[in-house]
Amino acid sequence: MVRKIAVGIVALLLSTLIFWIPFYFVIINSLKNQAESADMSMAWPTSFHFLDNYKAVLTASDYMLIRAFINSTLLTVLSISILIIVAAMAGFVLQRREGGRTSSFINFLVLAGLMIPPAIVPTIWVLDSIGLFKTLAGITLIEVALHFPFAAILYKAFVATLPREVDESALIDGCGGGRLFLSIIFPLLKPVTSTVIVLTSINVFNDFVNPLYFFPGADNATIQLTLYNFMSRFTTSWNLLFADIVLISIPPLILFIFFNKKIVAGMTAGAVKG
Repeated sequence: MVRKIAVGIVALLLSTLIFWIPFYFVIINSLKNQAESADMSMAWPTSFHFLDNYKAVLTASDYMLIRAFINSTLLTVLSISILIIVAAMAGFVLQRREGGRTSSFINFLVLAGLMIPPAIVPTIWVLDSIGLFKTLAGITLIEVALHFPFAAILYKAFVATLPREVDESALIDGCGGGRLFLSIIFPLLKPVTSTVIVLTSINVFNDFVNPLYFFPGADNATIQLTLYNFMSRFTTSWNLLFADIVLISIPPLILFIFFNKKIVAGMTAGAVKG
């Protein structure tokens, strides 16, 4: 009992050091003026500038942050919607048709997608050649492709826990392949679907590199790219930069707080089989 309490205390202290202290540093500096925030200290400000700083962030560059929130939200919703359907179908087929050289090769390709980094220049050339460069559709396809391997592996592991008798009974009753998946299998995938939604939403919403390369332009800015608004070669408005970080951290933080139990459930659902 004493050992468990000690382990819990140590874990709490570590989480405080790793997460809460940096978060406190960001929040407290977002309330300072430009001169005080440049000191990069954890001291309380001599005067609070909450309204001034956050209003300046929201109105900067003709309300770029608001446009960026809209762009990031659209990108996240579209990417998740496509990814769930595609990855769930792929995971179901990969698990139910295991065995054979073709299945092994496809599994290898899925795993390779986790290890091989994307090629920036060839991808830009492909997108530009088909007219999808600098478009929402193009960056959506990029996000789906990059997150597909991880999501497909999660779905495959979870499908392994579903008995094949469910498929066989549905087929005997005259259920086709598409109806079998959409009406019977897909509703049973809710735990892992919740995990994919939360984890992928956070990754896509906070993505910096891919929108920078594949979705450039002031009108196409996403929330992470708004950090450039308050950084320059000679002077950086650290108070506004930290205020921007606080604002763009709120949606993923709320999502994680409310769905953290479902994340763990979905990640461990396929641990017994598969």
